[in-house]
Amino acid sequence: MQDMSIIIEMKNKNFVIKGDICWSTGLNTLQTMHNAFLVCVDGKSAGAFSRLPQQYAPLPLADCSGKLVIPGLVDLHIHAPQFAFRGLGMDLELLDWLNNHAFPEEAKYSSLAYARKAYGLFVDHIRHGPNTRMVVFATIHVPATLALAELLEDSGMVSMVGKVNMDRNSPDDLREQSAAASLAATRQWLESFAAHRFGRSRPILTPRFIPSCSDDLMRSLGSLRREFNLPVQSHISENRREGEWVGELCPSSGGYGAAYRDFDLFGSDLPGEAPTVMAHCVWSDEKEIALMAQRGVFAAHCPQSNANLSSGIAPMRQILNAGVPAGLGSDVAGGTNCSIFRAMSDAIQVSKLRRPVLGIDEKALTLEEAFYLGTAGGGAFFGKAGMGYAGSFEPGCDFDALVLNDTPLAAPFKLSIRSRLERAIYICDTRHIEAKFVRGKKIFGKDQRINI
Repeated sequence: MQDMSIIIEMKNKNFVIKGDICWSTGLNTLQTMHNAFLVCVDGKSAGAFSRLPQQYAPLPLADCSGKLVIPGLVDLHIHAPQFAFRGLGMDLELLDWLNNHAFPEEAKYSSLAYARKAYGLFVDHIRHGPNTRMVVFATIHVPATLALAELLEDSGMVSMVGKVNMDRNSPDDLREQSAAASLAATRQWLESFAAHRFGRSRPILTPRFIPSCSDDLMRSLGSLRREFNLPVQSHISENRREGEWVGELCPSSGGYGAAYRDFDLFGSDLPGEAPTVMAHCVWSDEKEIALMAQRGVFAAHCPQSNANLSSGIAPMRQILNAGVPAGLGSDVAGGTNCSIFRAMSDAIQVSKLRRPVLGIDEKALTLEEAFYLGTAGGGAFFGKAGMGYAGSFEPGCDFDALVLNDTPLAAPFKLSIRSRLERAIYICDTRHIEAKFVRGKKIFGKDQRINI
């Protein structure tokens, strides 16, 4: 076996990493292996082994002994144009925050030069962090959204990127002229995506939320979803005022999720159809949660944003118990930290508050559950969309991985791999990232010996 103390450039994405390996094998199950071997073949995981099988012995070896090796993290909900003002307006609630900060900033992306500069900062920041794939809101602007997709493609990360649809209840400089104009722009964007032949970036339909999209536009997007079998992303039940507003706009549907369903933008009960992800679900009731489970709609839990914008605490225990597929979102800039490590720790913390604050007697999220949500849980959304399942080291998964040097977090007592993972999650220091792989290709790393 070839030692990676010498720099080696690999083009075929076949190699082995040796280290302390940790990944989720289920919602409540954490698999850990000390000083083990993780094998990548053709950009996919061939599994982790305590002893390296003979068939993989000829492959180049990156010896990362003593370091944590975990799957790349998955962000199911982030607003790329809001990255520029993260950390601002955190004393406001959702609808006021949108009008005072989010909408004015997003209007600037009518300028392609501004968009390229701002999106360049965003992509560079994410590339140096622990997230390896993401589901992204852009703006209504087709050229700017395409520029974002190009930057993400060049970064080596995997993404779904959405041109936002908004034709009502929006500022004049961020409202499309009509449902027909919004649909035409969306078709133009889809055609541009197809012409670029992206390998790692994919389009996703993105009605901002029901208040910003007319019934005609929503129906048109539902038809477009069926025509191209496209995944969908949007917001649901984030804020009480928002939910009441949807009830006024769609009185015959009987609920927020049911309104999306009526427009055919809320998952499907048919096999083989691209999925939907809905961010927040803070005020989702039992009926809405059951509908999400029935139609395979993913919940993107965004705990930091929900706290910052006074939205509330999502009922994640009920959502998981109902069998709703779920992951985590940073929701920048409602959230201020892009790292899904931060979303993991916040998810645990806010779930612990439901009992003392809301008087709800339910079990808080565990470390195992939060780690699953931020890796395999979110990664399943990409698998269902035909892009390659991620977020795990089970054989056949896309090889998205992080090598973490957690020695700066040393303790005077011996720590298990689980304990080391817990501290890495709660401290979430990007300086600990030694290398980052996506589909078997190293896209970032400090240790030049890990150059495979």
